[in-house]
Amino acid sequence: MKRKDTGIQYKSNNAGGFDLDIRIIKDSAGRIVSGLTIGETLEQNMACILVAEPGDFKENLSLGVGMRSALLDEDLLPYRHKIKEQFAMDGLNVINLDLYNLLNFSIDAEYEE
Repeated sequence: MKRKDTGIQYKSNNAGGFDLDIRIIKDSAGRIVSGLTIGETLEQNMACILVAEPGDFKENLSLGVGMRSALLDEDLLPYRHKIKEQFAMDGLNVINLDLYNLLNFSIDAEYEE
């Protein structure tokens, strides 16, 4: 199975979204030999699933928690269930989920082996 916890890195942009982390490396002749940054993607994958609305991922139209909607909601219990469900769809096992306050929450998860 292909590992999902390593891949192309993102970086935050000024618009509140993500851009590819591109660092161009050239050889002595001036040719580009590398550009995309590769590294651990667990945290960014979790963030993408949290902010995505269903329909945002072309390869899986039902994937996405839509946490922006939680900002208008007082009951976070449905979001705790949705996070576990949506993470499982991507192969993530939720180890610990502390979502009782939107200003201070934590999620520990890992990909299935």
